[in-house]
Amino acid sequence: MRSRLSTAGACGLLLSLLLALLSGCGSSSPSGNGLASKSPTEVVAAAKLAAAGAASAHVAGSIVDEGKPISLDMELVAGKGGQGKLTLEGLSINLVQVNGAVYMNGSTAFYTHVAGAAAAQLLQGKWLKAPSTDANFASLAQLTDLGKLIGTALASHGKLASAPAKSIAGQQAVGVTDVTKGGTLYVAGTGTAFPLEITKSGASGGTITFDRWNKPVKLSAPTNAINIDQLKSGR
Repeated sequence: MRSRLSTAGACGLLLSLLLALLSGCGSSSPSGNGLASKSPTEVVAAAKLAAAGAASAHVAGSIVDEGKPISLDMELVAGKGGQGKLTLEGLSINLVQVNGAVYMNGSTAFYTHVAGAAAAQLLQGKWLKAPSTDANFASLAQLTDLGKLIGTALASHGKLASAPAKSIAGQQAVGVTDVTKGGTLYVAGTGTAFPLEITKSGASGGTITFDRWNKPVKLSAPTNAINIDQLKSGR
């Protein structure tokens, strides 16, 4: 297998775009939990605090970069990892991170792209395993880390302004728009101020949703995974 996986760059791009969507977004609510009376900056802080204290969340959606679709559907568990599916330019990857390792099960097209046709035939249906600290898979690992994905994203932003309220999955939410970088985050206007949805227009736009906060998620490592270091060394 090639030691440098070309999808690592694509995953890095996905993370960057997702962080761009997230950065500087907060919300307020029409009533319920007091966010309606808060400033955009205070709402960002409330959303960050709520997300940081969550045990788990489901993150799903899609963005487009230069006409190329990228989507994700992930269940994330704070401090433990996550699992789900990524699709990068039509290349789908089932992904699990748990116990310090990243596991990947790619489509035939994915394996062909990163390893060639012969290797793809050999690897079809199989899981690959790599340390989550491996530089080639750092971006993938971050996409399964609830704290990094949300906490880091909400850590910085441009100038903020209030956006109109709306209902998301039956729950009231009001958004705050980052007028500097673009993007609007909608936060729950009742109960805990969890992020509910992020939207951004333009060439790198899309929608990311957050739900199932604090719902139980069971993570388990795939069995019989192939250690990717063995493939690199030819063993």
